[in-house]
Amino acid sequence: MVSRRGFLNTTLAAGAGVMLAAPDSNRGSAQPAKRLTVDAQVHLWKAESPDWPWVPGLKPQLPEPMTIERLLPMMDEAGVDRVVVVPPSWPGDRNDYGLEAAQRYPNRFHVMGRIPLQKPESAALLPKWKEQPGMLGVRVIFNNPTTIPWLSDGTANWFWSAAEKAQVPVMFFAPGQTSKFAPIAERYPQLTLILDHMGLTAAMVKDNTLTAAVDQAVALAKYQNVSVKVSGSPGVSTEPYPFRDVAVHIQRMFDAYGPQRCYWGTDMTNSFAKATYRQRITQFTEELNFLSESDKDWIMGRGILARLNWT
Repeated sequence: MVSRRGFLNTTLAAGAGVMLAAPDSNRGSAQPAKRLTVDAQVHLWKAESPDWPWVPGLKPQLPEPMTIERLLPMMDEAGVDRVVVVPPSWPGDRNDYGLEAAQRYPNRFHVMGRIPLQKPESAALLPKWKEQPGMLGVRVIFNNPTTIPWLSDGTANWFWSAAEKAQVPVMFFAPGQTSKFAPIAERYPQLTLILDHMGLTAAMVKDNTLTAAVDQAVALAKYQNVSVKVSGSPGVSTEPYPFRDVAVHIQRMFDAYGPQRCYWGTDMTNSFAKATYRQRITQFTEELNFLSESDKDWIMGRGILARLNWT
């Protein structure tokens, strides 16, 4: 079995080629490598229809769908090269629209798909999961009265070993339950685990549990197979751009995980009115003075591409 250090080195080496050098045809010398900007989470969805119904009782984050055609010009205007599509919950456990984006624009979109976690027979899907064009891994969530118990009642137990065996990376969101992933990370050291949104939600600001949740996230950093999306921070800020009140939490993640295991992302449909797409970039590239230019290269795209082996 590969050691944890070997796992980290192999994973990061896979992303060594994602920085693209831009030759200067006028001066005959290479310019500095272009920084790839990769958004580690955006939800895409289309309008509800008879063949694309939503789960009863669930509502989308925006009144208008975030379609492929809507997102692409936003990416171009902001300077976002690639997006990891995370299919939202309201259409249910389906990935077809995200995979459509990846099929139509394979250099712009790849997918971390949903899987019916409550059905152990879903394990049969994992060995060939990444054979779906554009599919990078799985995203699982434990954030409501139905799904939170799955972490402790045995419902999800089948998944971790199956994902590790199939070498399928896993993004997970379990606000308030992040500490429960410590034994999972330890038992399955070859399982790539990526913590979403630092484990934080806007509700934690109201009930004064944000710092405790950050503590849980930081504690997972000792497991080299765990990394973190420092995403969605405008949603937990009580201030306008540049959201200085969340900088301390981002820095704690950076200090714990390092630049190669922290990934910028927006989850922008969850806090759409709080900032432009470009501001969500410059919050990191211009406003966080503890990041070096090399750190930004990793956090803004190089790291997530390496971790998910998206070349």
